[in-house]
Amino acid sequence: QAKATKRKHRASSEAPPAKRRDEMSFLSAKKTSVKETQRTFKGKLQKNFSPKKHLVNTGDRKQEEKPCIKTSSLFKNNPEIPELPRPVVKQAREQVFTPEAFQELGLHPHLVSTINTVLKVSSMTSVQKQSIPVLLEGRDALVRSQTGSGKTLAYCIPVVQSLQAMKSKIQRSDGPYALVLVPTRELALQSFDTIQKLLKPFTWIVPGVLMGGEKRKSEKARLRKGINILISTPGRLVDHIKSTKNIHFSRIQWLVLDEADRILDLGFEKDITVILNAVNNECQKRQNVLLSATLTEGVTRLADISLHNPVSISVMDKSNDQSTPQGRAVQDAGPPQTIDSFAIPESLEQHVTLVPSKLRLVCLASFILQKCKFEKDQKMIVFFSSCELVEFHYSLFLQTLLSHTGAPALGQAPSASTRLKFLRLHGNMEQEERTAVFQEFSHSKAGVLLCTDVAARGLDLPQVTWIVQYNAPSSPAEYIHRIGRTARIGCHGSSLLILAPSEAEYVNSLASHKINISEIKMEEILSILARDDCFKVRRKENRKSHAVGPQEIRERATVLQTVFEDYVHSNERTVSWAKKALQSFIGAYAAYPRELKHIFHVRSLHLGHVAKSFGLRDAPKNLGVSARKRRKAMPKRPDLRKKPRHKQRLAEVLRSEYSSGLEAGGAKVRRRSAQEAAAAPWERS
Repeated sequence: QAKATKRKHRASSEAPPAKRRDEMSFLSAKKTSVKETQRTFKGKLQKNFSPKKHLVNTGDRKQEEKPCIKTSSLFKNNPEIPELPRPVVKQAREQVFTPEAFQELGLHPHLVSTINTVLKVSSMTSVQKQSIPVLLEGRDALVRSQTGSGKTLAYCIPVVQSLQAMKSKIQRSDGPYALVLVPTRELALQSFDTIQKLLKPFTWIVPGVLMGGEKRKSEKARLRKGINILISTPGRLVDHIKSTKNIHFSRIQWLVLDEADRILDLGFEKDITVILNAVNNECQKRQNVLLSATLTEGVTRLADISLHNPVSISVMDKSNDQSTPQGRAVQDAGPPQTIDSFAIPESLEQHVTLVPSKLRLVCLASFILQKCKFEKDQKMIVFFSSCELVEFHYSLFLQTLLSHTGAPALGQAPSASTRLKFLRLHGNMEQEERTAVFQEFSHSKAGVLLCTDVAARGLDLPQVTWIVQYNAPSSPAEYIHRIGRTARIGCHGSSLLILAPSEAEYVNSLASHKINISEIKMEEILSILARDDCFKVRRKENRKSHAVGPQEIRERATVLQTVFEDYVHSNERTVSWAKKALQSFIGAYAAYPRELKHIFHVRSLHLGHVAKSFGLRDAPKNLGVSARKRRKAMPKRPDLRKKPRHKQRLAEVLRSEYSSGLEAGGAKVRRRSAQEAAAAPWERS
């Protein structure tokens, strides 16, 4: 027994060193492999994106060298993408142009020449053909036509024609003869630019614009000198009515409300009432025009109080063309009827894609790369639901897509990378910056504009080829206005709506309003990553890259997601931005109207999956609770007259691009409506 025990101890003392040598060699090989992975994927997310090694035993070297990117984080545990319902609907189309020229209207020769040479327009659109003769007769009118059909010229031409033909020549000091109200500052600048061009032959007629964000003193000085055609946003004009003594409306002959439905949607109904009362007190006889791409109950109500025996013009309704010899729809009695279908330009192609929440960010980035990096002269507008979302994605794409796509791909011209240019536009920006972005994107041949619905109405941004709706609009009317930024005045354009699998029913909601839409598969969008070697998985030199297939595309998509997550988690500030954007998205999701709650409901969101689309590794805990805890921890203020914090937040939100811009930091902000106040923290503009 003693000898056996001695032999046993001798064997056990000799075995461990050999075993330890094998373990040490294995651990050193493993450390070397991890270091190579860290060099390949720079960042703090190695545990998700380091190659996984499936080892059967320590001698199997072939399997040890086989790297495969972990794709479970993006492509596993996703909801199944359902078959998209394809209801067949007959979409309402409008004929944009007519063979008639402006010479047939009996306009001033200099005005016709300006239209042909300066605006470079020769033939009339359908809405211009029907509206201009009616307005030249001096009738009130309610005009409904598709967005991008030339409604601005439909009222600008009659206004200029009537003012230049007045027997007593207009003096600048006379004050306003025409008042044009528009919902946003960008649309005010655009309308002012159009009227300024039409007035080139008639230098004695002076146009002017009033809008929030501009200096109040300079606007007062212009009003003192005199403005004959006044374009303004409602909030700013109300402020001048209350505070500027030298503004008067005694000579008003034209009152135009452009994008009337949007003016009401933004809660300006009280401001419009103040303006109408001020104008009616000084001038009873005038010509009134309401223009909109959609007719809502609010517009018909506004038409009842502002229009007198109006002509109702609707280009889409072909049956009305026989009502008069001139081919226009006239309705002299009763309020105009609202309609459930919308007119779409014939040259506009509409698409939708169903994307799981985790893949939304990668899918959007892939689509931008596909159109703006690998194709020439592509201008794209991407719509988001809030200002925070615009800011987050703008910073993210600037720091990731531009820096990682600086080198041209194989077989691609070096100039391809320069086509990728990002701009942003939303209501929390300073007015000077907003104007500069609007002008820059208007004159650019290519680029991507990330924006809110502030750019959804009336803006004529030339040569926009794609409209991407990253967040679904809250109504079919808003959908129409968004896609109306492309395919304008007969040009070709396309749109893409990105939906989650749980939101597929939204297609039926659009179909009920006769909006036809076709599907693009998510795999087709992600396949563009196969053309971009910036996101190629790096392998060992002695291993040949296999052909590009579905697995390779998934690996490249994971590499792109890695780039996003590494940037977001690079410091606490970017993580905070991502959380703030996520919180804004959830708030906007909760603010969908009641009739869409069965499609867009907060409880249907998987918070972890949605967080992935903001570059966050895990779902943040207690979203929105930290602010409440901080408020509870603070001692009670002795001064009860101070404004509570939530009201300060409400005031900041209401001081958006639609306000007059005159309020001081602590001044009280007038509540526009109960509905707007309820949705204020997640204001969609």
